[in-house]
Amino acid sequence: MAADDGWNGTEDGYIVTSKTELHDRTYDAVREATDELNADLVCAARNRAADALDSCAEQRKDGENPSKPQFTSDSVVYNRNAITYYDDYATLATVDGRIEAEYVLPDEDVPPTTYFCKEWEKREATLHHRDGDYYLHIAVVKETDTEPEDAENGTVLGVDLNVDGHLAVTSSGAFIGNADYLNHKRREYEKRRGKMQQAGTRSAHLTMQSLGGRFANWSEDYLHRVSKGLVQEALAHDCTHIAFEKLKHIRKRISNASKFQQWAFRRIQEYTEYKAAEYGIAVEKIAPQYTSQRCSHVDCSFTHDDNRDSDEFECLKCGREYHADYNAAKNIARKLLQNWHKSGSGGVTSHLALKSGTLNVNGIYTPTTV
Repeated sequence: MAADDGWNGTEDGYIVTSKTELHDRTYDAVREATDELNADLVCAARNRAADALDSCAEQRKDGENPSKPQFTSDSVVYNRNAITYYDDYATLATVDGRIEAEYVLPDEDVPPTTYFCKEWEKREATLHHRDGDYYLHIAVVKETDTEPEDAENGTVLGVDLNVDGHLAVTSSGAFIGNADYLNHKRREYEKRRGKMQQAGTRSAHLTMQSLGGRFANWSEDYLHRVSKGLVQEALAHDCTHIAFEKLKHIRKRISNASKFQQWAFRRIQEYTEYKAAEYGIAVEKIAPQYTSQRCSHVDCSFTHDDNRDSDEFECLKCGREYHADYNAAKNIARKLLQNWHKSGSGGVTSHLALKSGTLNVNGIYTPTTV
C-alpha cells in the first residue's frame, strides 16, 4: 500500500520517497486495512517501501525507466520494539497481541547456532512464511576490540564486481563466485514463476510464493559465501582495507545490469562490510573513472576504450595483457591509495595487494616473502 501510494506520487509526477510524507499519507489506512497491525510493523513496511521508491527515483534521475516496486515475498520486518529476545524463544507483536516463538536450531557448532552466543547482539529480524512454516532471520552483530587500521599503514584489496563471468575479482588475482551461474538460477526461477502466473490458480499462487522464498534464501546464502571469500582473501594478504566501486558508478559502468544484479552487488558489499569488521578490516567505496579502460601497470596508466574487449585487456600503448576484471580490481585499489595520498591520510607506506606482493602509491613493488 505504501509503495503504491508513493509510486503514484504527487500531481506533478514525482515519486514520494520521504518516509515522513509516506507516513502521513498511508499510516492510518494501513492500520485500518490490517486490523490495527502493530505500529512498529507498519513503520517497518513503510521504511522498506521508501527505500525501494528512493532507488527508483535515483534510476529516473539517471535517465532509466524503472518499474513500480513489487513485494511478492510473504515477510515482515521486526525492529527491537516489535520483537524481544530470550534465551530459548522470542516474543513477536501480532494483530492478536504478542506471541511466543521457540527457537529451532541446528547443532551447537553449526551456523546459525554459533551466532546465538552471548558475544553476538541480536538486532532486527525478518519473519518469512514459506510452505506453511515460519522462519525468523535475525540480524546479529559482534562488538570487537579490533579497530580498523588507519590508512597510513594500510594494505588495500581492490574488488571488481561483474554481471558476467566471475561475480568478484580481486587485485590479488582471486576469482570468486560465478555470475553466470547466479543469473542462470535467476532465469530458471523467473521461467517457473511465469508458468505459475499463467496458471492463475490458488495452488499456483502458493507454489509461486514457495519458489520465491526458496530462491531468495538460496541467493542470500550464495552471496554470503562470496563475501566470506573476499574477507578470507583480504586476511590471506594481511589487508587492512577492501575497496569497492560505489554502486551508482557500477550501474553506470555496467549499463546492462538488472535490478537483481544490482541487488546482488549491494548485498555483497553489505555482507563483506560486516564480516570484515570482525577482523578489523575496513570497507571503502570509491567513485573511480575509467577503471576498466586504464592500464593498471604503474609505469603506463594509458587509458582508452579499445584497451578492453570483453574479459580481455591489452594496452594499446605498452602491450601488456591482463584479465580485464583483474586489471580493473587493481585500478580500484590504486585509486583508493591515491585518494589517501591526496588527502594526506596515507603515504608511501600504504599498499595495494597483488598476486605475489604489494605495490605502493609511488609504484614501488614489494614481493611476498616466504
